Amino acid sequence: MKRTQRLKRVLKSNVDTIDLNNDRKARTPLITKSSTIRAKPKPKPKPNPEVKPQPQLRTQFDSVSLTSTRHPPSPTLLACDFYQIDALELAPLLLGKYLRRDDVVLRITEVEAYRPNDSACHGRFGITARTAPVFGPGGHAYVYLCYGLHTMLNVVADKEGVGAAVLIRSCAPVSGLDTIQQRRGMKSERPVLLAGPGKVGQALGISTEWSSHPLFIPGGLEILDGPKPEKILIGPRVGIEYASPEHISALWRFAIADTPWITAYPNNLALI
Repeated sequence: MKRTQRLKRVLKSNVDTIDLNNDRKARTPLITKSSTIRAKPKPKPKPNPEVKPQPQLRTQFDSVSLTSTRHPPSPTLLACDFYQIDALELAPLLLGKYLRRDDVVLRITEVEAYRPNDSACHGRFGITARTAPVFGPGGHAYVYLCYGLHTMLNVVADKEGVGAAVLIRSCAPVSGLDTIQQRRGMKSERPVLLAGPGKVGQALGISTEWSSHPLFIPGGLEILDGPKPEKILIGPRVGIEYASPEHISALWRFAIADTPWITAYPNNLALI
């Protein structure tokens, strides 16, 4: 064999070897101390058509499941100072926060602001036995009966003596569904369960005795921090026909967008 032919054969053999080694290295991952070797997943069993799957209610917030999470992740109580601002400023800030009592956790989805010199605010009557909590410092509860039947939860806003609050109009369930349904007297998993301030109060199992309760200390009724909603709706308040025209049309109602867990007045709401 000629020298030139032998040289070509040797070069070709070396090139083939290099290519194979490089290809093998590229396809074989390095195993380090931080690497994890996982076993092949077992095949999922075929569903039995005779067994109906149990419905699981999920909120549209943070993928929190009622069946897997008892409380929202990393619950942090809101500080007292958080509430001591104008009710109109506080109202949208409460959207996405969590209400907790016992095993029930609700996420606030809709609120209304009530301010001083507001013809729709209970503070317009001055300080009475019923309205005294509204004039307390921000961060306390103001609970009253509507038509003598519905328990309405309000969060007192601003400084002591101002007379302002934010009504919790609707919520979405996060945990404690069985307790919520028992208190509400219905098995529904639809927004009708909590779409309305009276329904929220009933689901929490509170009464007017909770007025003046501090919402910023552990135990009883609490408000926990939560993620800020991406989009917020704004519109006029509901059920205040007795108020003056300028207050009836005031855009002091706020709701989380893209959720069904609000009261049935979406036509009056628009994105901020």
